[in-house]
Amino acid sequence: MIKLQLAFPTRRVRLLCLGAHSDDLEIGCGGTVLHWLSAYRHVEVTWVVLSAVLERAQEAKRSARSLLGKASHKSVLSYKFRDGHFPIEYEELKRLFEQLKKSFDPDLILTHRLEDRHQDHRLVGELTWQTWRNHLILEYEVPKFEGDLGQPNFFVQIEKAIAERKVRHLLKHFGSQRSKDWFNAETFRGLMRLRGVECRSSSGLAEAYYVRKAVL
Repeated sequence: MIKLQLAFPTRRVRLLCLGAHSDDLEIGCGGTVLHWLSAYRHVEVTWVVLSAVLERAQEAKRSARSLLGKASHKSVLSYKFRDGHFPIEYEELKRLFEQLKKSFDPDLILTHRLEDRHQDHRLVGELTWQTWRNHLILEYEVPKFEGDLGQPNFFVQIEKAIAERKVRHLLKHFGSQRSKDWFNAETFRGLMRLRGVECRSSSGLAEAYYVRKAVL
């Protein structure tokens, strides 16, 4: 399979990572972020979690600090929008996204998929496209009961060591989610393995994304 190399315009890589809930980013793109932190010398990350309160807020902050340890600069932003109620809080979310746009100009944005059936995820994806009109946007996937996984068209191959670090990280930092029947190592490894098959990853593992527009 032909591989494309991201050519960032400066020596610094600036990432904007948008997640509806406190573990979405780690599940959807944790391996990719770890890979880029190892591959590029200067990585600046703005990490945004929109719904995190009490224990979940603490989990989100500890997780981000640990995951982004190698970043040359990181800004971790956590908010308290109500889980499951993003559509009725649209005006406040829209205002926040416009503020984020003014405060940080990323090279690449990681966000939720537009076809995600969770209403919070879907709205974050929609607001991303409404707000940033001239950026490369990668939409990540989150496995769930709704069964909304699709056919991604962009893959990041993940080394086995990084994949295992991602799995350990999720299990360590999100204790509040361990009671959920899907939140386990088999789920996270299984999805990376499936996506690895689809892109013929040399390690057998990958994370997958949906790209709507890109310029070669």
